Amino acid sequence: MSATILLAEDEAAIAETVLYALRADGFAAEHVLLGGQVLPRLARGGIDLVILDVGLPDCSGFDVCRALRETSAVPVIFLTARSDEIDRVLGLELGADDYIAKPFSPRELVARVRARLRRHDAGQPRQRGCFEVDAAAHRVRFAGQWLDLTRYEHALLAELLHRPGAILSRAQLLDRVWADALETGERTVDTHVKTLRAKLRQLDPARDPIRTHRGLGYSIDVD
Repeated sequence: MSATILLAEDEAAIAETVLYALRADGFAAEHVLLGGQVLPRLARGGIDLVILDVGLPDCSGFDVCRALRETSAVPVIFLTARSDEIDRVLGLELGADDYIAKPFSPRELVARVRARLRRHDAGQPRQRGCFEVDAAAHRVRFAGQWLDLTRYEHALLAELLHRPGAILSRAQLLDRVWADALETGERTVDTHVKTLRAKLRQLDPARDPIRTHRGLGYSIDVD
């Protein structure tokens, strides 16, 4: 399943922009208007990260974060028009993981969400259906065995497993997996998907978890 992001933001235009950007990138996203709604929603479970506006109508986002940290380690990103250094320091001291000031780039915000989720997952092997992901050791187990993967094969598989079921275009995969490579193209993605599929079939010939969506990209089925 994709990660679920909770957004606490009272400005409708900003909320719509953030929710659209998150969902377009494959995340599930929920929205509340008030700070007082954050903790009750967290208590029901299923939230992987909170984007928290500092200037909420009923209370300060700082107060919400302070209360949240008493019971939860979920990553928190502050979203606010207050960009003074003292506010950034206060937010981080209260336990926030990141701080982004308005106006902001939706793409940058989504990138920060992905980065914070990865850091939160680091060191904690996670079961993704028939896969086990050990982010700290940079390895993935499939069909009871650790896969022997190249650097880019591992990065490709990890990116797909980060949001099982979500369709990632070749352009998105190139941007996230091969960002530091000098010469790449869509054929690069196709070639690595082919070799990755072959390694998965060696361990479990009956399964082909990587799905090709013609004209769209790739996804992975972990069930």
